[in-house]
Amino acid sequence: MHIARTVFRDDHEMLRSTARRFFERECVPRQTEWDKAGRVDRETWLKAGKHGLLCVSIPGEYGGGDGDFGHVAVVNEEMTRAGVSGPGFAVHSDIVAPYIARIGSDEQKQRWLPGICTGEQILAIAMTEPGTGSDLKAVRTTARRDGDHYIINGSKTFITNGLNADLVVVVCTTDPGAGAKGVSLIVVETTRDGFRRGRKLDKIGMHAQDTAELFFDDVRVPVENRLGEEGKGFAYLMAELPQERLNIAVGAAARLETCLEHTLNYVKDRRAFNQTVWDFQNTKFKLADIKAQAIAVRLMVDHYLDVHMRRRLTLEESAIAKLFATETLGKALDEMVQLHGGYGYMLEYPVARAFVDARVSRIYGGASEVMRELISRKL
Repeated sequence: MHIARTVFRDDHEMLRSTARRFFERECVPRQTEWDKAGRVDRETWLKAGKHGLLCVSIPGEYGGGDGDFGHVAVVNEEMTRAGVSGPGFAVHSDIVAPYIARIGSDEQKQRWLPGICTGEQILAIAMTEPGTGSDLKAVRTTARRDGDHYIINGSKTFITNGLNADLVVVVCTTDPGAGAKGVSLIVVETTRDGFRRGRKLDKIGMHAQDTAELFFDDVRVPVENRLGEEGKGFAYLMAELPQERLNIAVGAAARLETCLEHTLNYVKDRRAFNQTVWDFQNTKFKLADIKAQAIAVRLMVDHYLDVHMRRRLTLEESAIAKLFATETLGKALDEMVQLHGGYGYMLEYPVARAFVDARVSRIYGGASEVMRELISRKL
């Protein structure tokens, strides 16, 4: 893209080199195998931990990388650029682990984080339910207090890392009549009686990422597994959502740039009617538009990256980043698939895989409609 990026330091770029080698050597050759299996092998998780690519922003005293969000973004960008889909590293490292690191007790951090950082214990977060999506205040999974334990009942769906997870942060209601003030976060070990995994969900993309249903039938969990204070779960979720949404925007920016590069290479090589596809004015104009859009997305995302590395990113700003980056990507990918002709429909081509894998980015982390609602509140 030939844009001078000033948001990253030398230590960020050192991690980028490590991440690029890892994804190219350890992940790209296994992609087809993972797609067929519908999940990523645990050996790859352990290798990622060994290379320092898990929990890069978690404090070093617990085995993490002791980095900032710039390190998180670098890993995300390199995984996206390699065309790797499946490893739920971002959910594990950048969404769930920070809840434990920021609101967990000292005992909880010592108990869980070292194994999380090495990849020995895989994390998931159970928010979405069959009847509730973005409306987290409406969760129906209950955690009833019984002495020194909670008894959890309910079901969750669309859970990333659901098949591999060893620890699940469950969003549940501890006071059903209190709305948002009745939501709590409780860590459930997947070895507990009453916990069971449902079916692996078949998605139109991200075939290697294990996404599953989870069920909780009278699961007894000690009170010391609760993260933070009872009834503060919704507030904790709202505090962490800006980072999750910015990370989705970071991936969208990298995917847009990568697919533009692939498409340019394709149209300059592919011939039709005695000339290359690139020689048609329509092709040049379409790709000129996409390059302008990619630059706009990149400049915006890097700006918000800088803001978040100083811990100043607001809920509205993260919504703007996610909405603009993912919606722009979706429209551009449709154009780039078209420029590939029939080959754009073949999953062996990066643009086809990106087309189906990226569609969910306008849904998860809060749908685009929710982002628009959040932005409009500040108008």
